[in-house]
Amino acid sequence: MTSTAIPPRILYVDDNPDVADSTVSLLQVVGFEAMACYDGWTALLLAARFLPGICLIDLHMPGMDGDELAIRLREGVDRTQLKLVAVTAMHDEESCERIRDAGFDLHLVKPVDPHHLPSVIASLWSPPRLQS
Repeated sequence: MTSTAIPPRILYVDDNPDVADSTVSLLQVVGFEAMACYDGWTALLLAARFLPGICLIDLHMPGMDGDELAIRLREGVDRTQLKLVAVTAMHDEESCERIRDAGFDLHLVKPVDPHHLPSVIASLWSPPRLQS
């Protein structure tokens, strides 16, 4: 992350609060504005207010799974800059196809290396260009 680029807001969605909260704490320590939530419906509401640039989303959640959440986030108003990252233990061919079909930009396999995550996020983010 460079000092000239505005870091993205990050929304981490996982039905395991320990995973979501610890990942958000890590991201905050390295300078990202991050928020956790624990289900898809709450994520939709928070995304409308928080306006994240990147959403890290677990696939297997009760109520609304991660791929449905990704599709709904993509349907939201002006989400062209939104980057979606599937974070799941699943990495078989069927899961990879499911992730592609839902429109995720990246697939990270759990457990995600905490030393690697900030650089992955920084590589995904290209700040919106200023209009002159």
